[in-house]
Amino acid sequence: MLYINARIVFFFIILLLIDLYAFQAFRLATRGYSRTAIRWIQIIYWFVSCFCYGLIVFTQLSDWHSWNIYFRTYSIAVLIILIPSKIILVLFILVDDLVRLLRWLYIKISSWVKKPEPIETIRKAKTLSRSDFIIKTGLLIGSIPFFSMIYGMVFNPYNYKVRKLRLILPDLPGSFDGFRIVQVSDIHTGSFLSPEPLTRAVNIINEQKPDVVFFTGDLVNYRHEEVLQYMEILKKIEARNGVMSIFGNHDYGDYLKWGNIEAKENEINELRKIHSQLGWNLLWDEHIYIEQNGEKIAVIGVQNCGSHVFSNYGSLEKATNNINYCPVNILLSHDPSHWGREVTNKYPNINLTLSGHTHGMQFGVEIPGFKWSPIQYIYKEWAGLYQEKNQYLYVNRGLGFIGYPGRVGILPEITVIELKKKEM
Repeated sequence: MLYINARIVFFFIILLLIDLYAFQAFRLATRGYSRTAIRWIQIIYWFVSCFCYGLIVFTQLSDWHSWNIYFRTYSIAVLIILIPSKIILVLFILVDDLVRLLRWLYIKISSWVKKPEPIETIRKAKTLSRSDFIIKTGLLIGSIPFFSMIYGMVFNPYNYKVRKLRLILPDLPGSFDGFRIVQVSDIHTGSFLSPEPLTRAVNIINEQKPDVVFFTGDLVNYRHEEVLQYMEILKKIEARNGVMSIFGNHDYGDYLKWGNIEAKENEINELRKIHSQLGWNLLWDEHIYIEQNGEKIAVIGVQNCGSHVFSNYGSLEKATNNINYCPVNILLSHDPSHWGREVTNKYPNINLTLSGHTHGMQFGVEIPGFKWSPIQYIYKEWAGLYQEKNQYLYVNRGLGFIGYPGRVGILPEITVIELKKKEM
């Protein structure tokens, strides 16, 4: 508990220093304004900043998960939107300070060489002013993430994109040629503000006429109650071979404080029951087979096999125990880092791994021929299709959101994968 509090205090101090430093840019940019305008700009600046400080404090003193969902969602969004913009602005101020320091050193060194009057040198050093160009450039560039994140929050949280790809697997049994997989991941029902967007997503899923739907984890944010009001909607997902699902890191209740281990285990069991009540086949470190016309493919599902700070519950060894590998074997594993850590090294019979987890950080750039997101500095495989020899990984960008209630550049995704035996 003391460690957590110390981290919050440190974070609080860093935010305050960023605010004090960024405030200098606003003071410079508003020098020509009237006194009244300057006063109101300063009041608004510090009111919003103090609101963010208060939010941090109250999340530690109360059960913020029980707050009104609209207030919780958008108040945290304010904090998330402002931080990157202020950091960018501070970086420009630091550049300006570096320029001023170099100029000051130049004046000092020149004074030693040219031997001017000491008073004149001191006067020159004191009159070094901030660069209007650098500061205003910082304000301009800092406004880009600010306004883009507002746009992404207003227009993109439910702007579902259907991504289709055809995967050639030469060993695919003939009766599975053209087999249609729909992958959905990271629904995060606790972040939805109304049933309508999820209803629309389910309709889009059903329009794809899937042979099977794979859900690759994170049904909730923190607790199983979040999904209860959406169960009738999720039950309407239709596929010829049903829905097969796994747990993600958010499905274990790891981000809440539980009175005892029994309470947490009960939470996990309740969510497992919900998968069953939805009619989903939850794969708990196990495998099953899909059969058509006497031919089979294997589907393997593991609990969350996390890396970095995320818990590792799954066992691929247990999931493949006594398996009869088929010509094509598909693994459902929430965390994409599992693929490079274990799958490609030890399980060459797994042809395709389906993951989620990263959300593409809900922020980035995707244009033809170029894809970037800050998440790529943490996860090597973070969105889309990857290949290592004859093994494939597809990382779904997530259907829902968590934290920031929007998407910038990385849209929520419903994936359609058509398995083919050969090129058409």
